[in-house]
Amino acid sequence: MNIKIVREKISRAEAKKIGKEFYGEMVKGVADIEREIVALGGKWHMDANTVLTADGSNQSAVWGFNLYPDKDGEDRVEYVALINIRPALGNRDMYIEDGAIREKIFSIVNKLIP
Repeated sequence: MNIKIVREKISRAEAKKIGKEFYGEMVKGVADIEREIVALGGKWHMDANTVLTADGSNQSAVWGFNLYPDKDGEDRVEYVALINIRPALGNRDMYIEDGAIREKIFSIVNKLIP
């Protein structure tokens, strides 16, 4: 399974290549909104989640998303993942309900995968 922690800029083509293993035009992603890094790849968001937490991320700062490297603007990122269901943090749905968290993820993704 190809999961890559992205700490520095990568191309959209590289992100797309990571996604091809399971989903073709989409790649599963997990963002650490404190460390401002992402992990891309895997069949499930939990795969990338496990890689980030093993790398030192705090679970409360890690959120799942789907990335569409060929799309632009807000269509690039979809804020839906099973790992986002966190009643203790006020998120009771797979969709990230907090707009500030969504904005932070969007900013991180655009910085690392321009």
